Amino acid sequence: MNHAHENDVSRMEGFVAGLLVGGLVGAGAMLLLAPQSGEKTRAVIQQKSMEVRDQVVKTVEDTAAQVRSKAHQITDDVQGQAEALGQRGQDVIDEQRDNLGQTLKDLGKAVKS
Repeated sequence: MNHAHENDVSRMEGFVAGLLVGGLVGAGAMLLLAPQSGEKTRAVIQQKSMEVRDQVVKTVEDTAAQVRSKAHQITDDVQGQAEALGQRGQDVIDEQRDNLGQTLKDLGKAVKS
């Protein structure tokens, strides 16, 4: 489960990195291909940069929420499995104790006979 969790985080990190690189490449392309004045181009680039930043922030927040949710789910699953295993172990102990008690009774009867 831990390996799958690491894999999910790596994918999310890759996505965020790709988003950042794509935003920067897009802003650079706009600068090079813009048919307007430098001042207007800078204003447009600044606006687009803010939009990309906002998108990245939202994506990072969403990704962090997904990671927290997945971690909580994994924790709950592991805890449930540990509880089930603990109960199973207790059942085996109880069964063996009962078997030992019966064996001792049978042995006591055999000795008395």
